[in-house]
Amino acid sequence: MAASWAAKGGAGVSRCPGRRRVLAAAAGRLLPRGFRTAVTFQAEEENSAAEVVNVVFIDRSGQRIPVQGRIGDDVLRLAQKHGIELEGACEASLACSTCHVYVSHDVVDKLPQPDEREEDMLDMAPLLQENSRLGCQIILDKELEGAEFTLPKITRNFYVDGHVPKPH
Repeated sequence: MAASWAAKGGAGVSRCPGRRRVLAAAAGRLLPRGFRTAVTFQAEEENSAAEVVNVVFIDRSGQRIPVQGRIGDDVLRLAQKHGIELEGACEASLACSTCHVYVSHDVVDKLPQPDEREEDMLDMAPLLQENSRLGCQIILDKELEGAEFTLPKITRNFYVDGHVPKPH
């Protein structure tokens, strides 16, 4: 029986039918059972226009930086993606206050109330205001269209040896 497998190009394949099917699929001869593609990348790009949220960051020098994010992005990663110096030393694990921002007054009430852990971290942030929030906890949605996020003049900087976090 092994000789007949070798003659059919199955040398080195175990006698498990499922394994042969997967190996054949890997060789490009057939698709595994139940394999389907749900979405194409082109379709995702076409639908992304509806998911765009336009916001403005105001950096420490007062420069206005308009950016586009997607629904579901958090403000910390959006800022880092666009080269805005919002540190996020804990990488959004809610263990620091280095992504502290001021949220524009017209949209701050549209955000969910900060939970106790966020409030505890905000207590450590310098120059705290009524509209202070942590960027890692602000998730973009359509209600935040046109929101402005101002970086405080100072922060508890945790950069070490010139390390600047980059988005993953």
